[in-house]
Amino acid sequence: MWFSRDLKPALCWLFLLVMLGFMRWSVAAQLLQHDGEVSKVQPIKLNAEEQQWIRDNPRVIVASVQYPLYLFQDEHAHWNGLNSDVLKRISAMTGLQFVHQESFSTDHLLERLERGEADISTTLAMSDERKVFLDFSHAFGGAGWVFVGRVGEPQVQSLEQLAKRVLVLPARHALEGIIRRDYPAIEIRSVKTYAEARALVESGEAYATIENEIGAQLFPSGLLRVGDLLEGKWEADHLAVRKGQPELLSILNKALEAFPPEELRAIRLKWLDGVSPLPVPSVWQRIASWGCWAMAVIGTFGLLSLVWNRRLRAAIRQRTEAEKDLGDQLAFQHALINSMPDPVFGRDLLGRLIMCNRSYEEALDIRFDQVQGRSLMEVDALPQITSRMLHDEFMAQLQTRKTRFCRRQLQFKNGSREIYQWTVPFYSADGKLRGLLGGWTDMSRRLH
Repeated sequence: MWFSRDLKPALCWLFLLVMLGFMRWSVAAQLLQHDGEVSKVQPIKLNAEEQQWIRDNPRVIVASVQYPLYLFQDEHAHWNGLNSDVLKRISAMTGLQFVHQESFSTDHLLERLERGEADISTTLAMSDERKVFLDFSHAFGGAGWVFVGRVGEPQVQSLEQLAKRVLVLPARHALEGIIRRDYPAIEIRSVKTYAEARALVESGEAYATIENEIGAQLFPSGLLRVGDLLEGKWEADHLAVRKGQPELLSILNKALEAFPPEELRAIRLKWLDGVSPLPVPSVWQRIASWGCWAMAVIGTFGLLSLVWNRRLRAAIRQRTEAEKDLGDQLAFQHALINSMPDPVFGRDLLGRLIMCNRSYEEALDIRFDQVQGRSLMEVDALPQITSRMLHDEFMAQLQTRKTRFCRRQLQFKNGSREIYQWTVPFYSADGKLRGLLGGWTDMSRRLH
């Protein structure tokens, strides 16, 4: 009876991890399937007017601006990115041919749409000003707006904080009209591009800019820091259609409605699962990274930690000598963590180190008792730029409470390494957020 009662929780956790592993392998399979040419796509059902419109207008001109990872030109001048993949799928569903024509700023892009020189755009956020001459399709994703300020200045947390300060924005920014109306004390300076806006913040000529949170993380700089999310503002992903083309808008909406959710998720995971775009790994590298290392590190640590918690609660209920059993379990956990070949760490809500294993100490050439209770910014374990970037990422993740798995290049003191990094929020027994658990796998070492 006791054996059966003790075994059931372990079997439940084992089943849970098997299902988690299946889900991760399914995602990997979706990514592999999407990388190939779109095939066996069923055309969507269109009415007679929509079919005639496509026959009369087979080519749709797309006003496109460089906006990694959503839309950009590669070294061969081919348009690539998340939005490009979406358009390719819609093309296979409808027969429309999307032809990209580059614009060099948001203002230039809007002018081309106003003059009728282009039909649609894929990177415009919705605003009242733009609704005058544009229609917007159904949303197919989105991201928040974040403040980007200068290192050494207080972190920007709200628009009220920018009163009597210079806020630099690309001309005709989606939020410009709202800010001018509701926050007249903010001095707005217009430039052509986000790159120019970031440069003015770096030089100190402007106090901050506002950028999509994905774009803000793509261009880390030692002089810039990402602030808080702009509360109540969300940049949804839409296809912007020049007014006077109701048939085109209807066709695009029908295509988005018929877009398989699992394929859209695979596309977003392909481009947005990480800080910056990386070279597409081989089939075996992708399977190994998603199916093997993620499950080996996270699955093992998660299973044993959950089993430990379950056994500890049972011991507390069944025995009066709880202190002895607790000590035994803590010793077991310490031995377990230290036996892991990959670095593992835990940080609290302020980014301070609360635990790590021996692999973490060896990787950063530190001792836990010397850095316990300190953030990366307070420890000379990594290059300053790397420490600042990772600390900002940790704090942003604590706000969003999202898990993160990414393959990236990271600068250590002994050089650059390609790693597979993971960080997950952890909670107390009463459901309160307590911090982050994380670690990484050195991919170059593993492959060798």
